[in-house]
Amino acid sequence: MFQKVCIVGLGLIGASLAQAMLDRRLTDHIVACDFNQNSLDTALEIGLIKHGSTDLVSLLTDCDLVVISVPVKAVLPIFRTLGGAIKDGFTGLITDVCSTKVNVIDASLQIERELGVSFANFVPAHPIAGAENSGVLARKADLFVAHQLIICPNKTTNPNAVKKITELWQNVGASVTTMTAERHDSVLAHTSHLPHLLAFNLVNQFSHHNDNMDIFRFAGGGFRDFSRIAGSDPTMWHDIFLANKTAILHAIDDYEKHLNDFKQLIINENSEKIIAKLTDARHARRHFGHMLNQNKSTQTDNTMKQTYIIKPAHKFTGTHTVAGDKSISHRSIMFGSLAKGVTTVTGFLEGEDALSTLQAFRDMGVNIERNGDKVVIHGVGMNGLKAPTKPLDMGNSGTSMRLLAGILSAQGFDSVMIGDPSLSKRPMERVAKPLREMGAKVQTTGEKGTPPVSITGNQPLQGITYNMPMASAQVKSCLLIAGLWANGKTTVTEPEVTRDHTERMLTAFGYKVEKNGNEISVIGGGELTACDIAVPADISSAAFFMVAAAIAKDGDVTLSKVGINPTRTGVIDILKLMGADITLANETIVGGEPVADIIVKSSKLKGIEIPEHLVPLAIDEFPVLFVASACATGKTVLHGAEELRVKESDRIQVMADGLKVLGVDCTVLDDGIEIIGKGDVDNVFGGGEIECHHDHRIAMSFTVASLRASDTITIHGTETVNTSFPNFAGLVNGAGLNVDVVGEI
Repeated sequence: MFQKVCIVGLGLIGASLAQAMLDRRLTDHIVACDFNQNSLDTALEIGLIKHGSTDLVSLLTDCDLVVISVPVKAVLPIFRTLGGAIKDGFTGLITDVCSTKVNVIDASLQIERELGVSFANFVPAHPIAGAENSGVLARKADLFVAHQLIICPNKTTNPNAVKKITELWQNVGASVTTMTAERHDSVLAHTSHLPHLLAFNLVNQFSHHNDNMDIFRFAGGGFRDFSRIAGSDPTMWHDIFLANKTAILHAIDDYEKHLNDFKQLIINENSEKIIAKLTDARHARRHFGHMLNQNKSTQTDNTMKQTYIIKPAHKFTGTHTVAGDKSISHRSIMFGSLAKGVTTVTGFLEGEDALSTLQAFRDMGVNIERNGDKVVIHGVGMNGLKAPTKPLDMGNSGTSMRLLAGILSAQGFDSVMIGDPSLSKRPMERVAKPLREMGAKVQTTGEKGTPPVSITGNQPLQGITYNMPMASAQVKSCLLIAGLWANGKTTVTEPEVTRDHTERMLTAFGYKVEKNGNEISVIGGGELTACDIAVPADISSAAFFMVAAAIAKDGDVTLSKVGINPTRTGVIDILKLMGADITLANETIVGGEPVADIIVKSSKLKGIEIPEHLVPLAIDEFPVLFVASACATGKTVLHGAEELRVKESDRIQVMADGLKVLGVDCTVLDDGIEIIGKGDVDNVFGGGEIECHHDHRIAMSFTVASLRASDTITIHGTETVNTSFPNFAGLVNGAGLNVDVVGEI
C-alpha cells in the first residue's frame, strides 16, 4: 500500500502497527522518529525499521505515509514540523493514533493558520487497542485484529485520504468506524478514560491505606483484573486526562451521581432497588459480552463474496414459477412451532432468511422435518419452547429478528439474537421500545439500537395500545405476537394499511384477531391449533419479473400462482398507474391467501407521482420500481417512504447512487426520490460497476436494468440474493438475461 512509511513514536501502538504492516506486506520500508535513542537502536537491531532519527525532517523525503504515535500533548510540535514540510512540497498522507481527537485536530488547525498550509491529507484516527507493557519490545503484530478503529475526519479532510487510511487499518485486522471528534472524545471519556482514572485512583488509594499489605495480599481476581490497567504509561494518561479534560469531568460527575445513589440505597437498606440495580447491571454486562463476541465473529466476514456480470439483453419471456412467499414462510415456522399438533407446510421458501427462522426454532427444541420445500413442524404449544444453548443467529433476516423479539420477550428463559454484518447495522429499537412498554426487558446495541439483541426471560407482559409512528408490518406483527402471551388486550394502530399475513395466519391457526379499521387487536392467553399451510409464490420476487417484462423490448411472461394479498399488491397498482400491461388470471384462494397467475407484456411506461397510500403496500418492491421509473417517460416522484432507509441498506440512497452510475438523473429526498425517466430511448442505462451493499433487492433490481442497458453492468456483493430468492440468476437467464455469476458461494 505504501512505498515508505514514517512512524513518529515507537511506543506499543506505533511499533505494533509497523510490525503488522511488515508482516502483511503493506510496505517494506519503514523509518521512525523517536526522541529515545535506545528505542531507535532496538528497532534497527530487530529489523523493524530501516532508519531512525530524532530529526523528523530528515526522514520525510519520499514518505507517502506518516503515523503520529506520541502522547497527545506532544502533537503540536510534530504538526509544526509537518506543516513546514508541506510548505516545502511534502504530499504524503498523515494520520495519528492518539486517544483524544479534538485537541489533535485543533493542533493541526493552529498550524494551518500559522503557516498558511493545508492538512487536507491528515486523517485523525484512534485504534481501541492496548496492553500493559509499552515500547518496541512489547509490540504485537495482531494487536489490532478484531478491535475497533475510529476515524474522525475534519470538514476539510480529503475523502481519498480517509479511504486509504481505512484500507490500511482494515488490512491489519481492525473494524473501522467513523464519528465526529467531539463524539469520540465524549464516548472514550466514559468507556476508556474514566475506567483508567478510577483504576489509577483506586490502586493509589489502597497503596496509602494502613492495611495496604493485607488489601493487596487478599485482593480477588476482580480487583486484579480491574487494577491491571493502572500499570499503563503514566505520561500518556496524564496527557489524555488533561487533553480531554471537559469530557472526563462530565464523566466523573455522572459517575459520582450514580455512586452516591447506590450509596444511599445501601444506607437505607433498600433491598428491592439494590437487587434491581445489580440485576440491570448484570444483564447489561452480559449484553456487552454478546456484543463483543458478535464483533469478533463478524470481523472477517466483511469481504464481498460474489459478483454479477450482466451483458445487455432485449428479450424476457416465458412461464415461470418464482420463489415462495418469504413473509408467509417465516410465519408458518413460527406459528407451527407454537401450535398444538403437527403443521405441514408446502411451497416453503428455501432461501437463507426463512431457513434462519427454521433453525432458530430447532435451536429452541422444536422438531422440524424438511424435504425440499415441504416442511413438517411438530408444534410444542405456547409454552413449550426451550432455552437455546447459544445465541440465535438470524443471518441476514430482519423479519426473523423483529418477529422473534415478540416471541422471545414472553419466554421463561434469557435469549440473544445475532446476525450477519448487514443485519448487525439495522435498527431494532422500533420493536424493542414498544416491547419494553409491555414489560419486556430488551437490550439492543449502541446508540442506533442494532443487534445483538439480548432479552431477559420470565417477564410478565401487559397488553398495550400502540399507535405506530410509521407503517411497518414487522413492528405490528412483533407486538401482536407478543400480545398472545400478554395480560389483557394488545391493540396496534397503523397509520397506513400494511401486509396482513400475521393476522390471516393467526386466524388460520384458530386464534381470534379483532380488526376495526386500522386497529388490530388480540387478547392474550389463547392457544394455536396446527393446520396445513400452502405457501404461494412471493409477489416481491415476482416484481423483478414483472418489471423486466414491462421494460423489455420483447417482454411477455406468465408468473404462476403468485400471492395477491391486497396488502401486498401495491407493486401491481403502481405499475398499472405507470401504464404497464398487466392482467391476472386463474384467481383462487389457497390456505386463506388469494392467488393468481400474473401476465405482463412489454409496455410504454410513464412517470407518475406515486400515491402515498400505496407506499406501505409496495415497500419491498421500490428498488425495482425505481428501475421501471428510469424506463418511463417523464418524472416519477416518491414521498412517504422513510422506511426504505432502514432496510438491508439505505435503499433510497444506494439505488440513487447506482442509477447515477448508469447515467440516470435522480434526486434523493428525505422520504423518497425523484427520477427523470428516459423512456423515449432504447438504451436507458449505460454500463458500469454497482455496489449493492450486500442488499439482495438492490442486486436483483440492477440485474433487471440490463434489459435497457447499452453496456455490461457489474454488481458487487450479490451473495445475499440467496437469502430471499435462491437460483435467481438461473431463472432470469432462462427468461432471456445474460447473468454471469463470479465467485459463486
